[in-house]
Amino acid sequence: MEWLSRTLPAVTGSEALIDLVGVSVRAGAVQILRDVSLVVPPGETLGVFGANGAGKTTLLRLLATLQPIASGAGTVLGADLTSDDRYDIRPRVAYVGHVPGLYPELTLAENLDFAADARGIGHEEAVRALAAVGLAGASTRLAERCSHGMQRRAEFARVLLSSPDLLLLDEPHSALDKDAVELVDAIVERTVAGGGAAVLVSHDRERVASLSDRTVDIDGGTLT
Repeated sequence: MEWLSRTLPAVTGSEALIDLVGVSVRAGAVQILRDVSLVVPPGETLGVFGANGAGKTTLLRLLATLQPIASGAGTVLGADLTSDDRYDIRPRVAYVGHVPGLYPELTLAENLDFAADARGIGHEEAVRALAAVGLAGASTRLAERCSHGMQRRAEFARVLLSSPDLLLLDEPHSALDKDAVELVDAIVERTVAGGGAAVLVSHDRERVASLSDRTVDIDGGTLT
């Protein structure tokens, strides 16, 4: 894992990277998150557990600026989540959902090139990222013809390209073999070692708890 041995530039400042106070989120008339208060400082990995429908994925989407606040207040990476300025932090956030977000009609290499171009990174870095996650031999394969595990690896190759300050992972170890699980753990550790933070939501309490500095549960949209 040569790529993962690189030292990331440290995140500057000591303020919390996530600071939520009494946040609620709705989808139409349905309240999904209720009065959520949460502080995550630099250098912390937070594990979040809960049943299906408890609000885990909605919490990640909120932190990724993909879900608006209905009430309450909060900042992520210093950006006010009630302001349009929140969109400016998206290049500093990596969100990997449970379902891979690749373009199915593109090859794995084309997917990585697209992500690299968006960040002003050269093709060579995209090639190296695919190699780092064990996909060098599958770079010309269409994403839709890859196994779920391969698609997940490609998602983490995109994370390597972005070197995020905030890493948000939904069921991070799902559909991965032992080597890929170790890769994910190394990416998490690399992010927080650079002063960033990681939030991992999962049903795999034992695995994620061992990787986390702190854990919380979410039940009916409320943190406990």
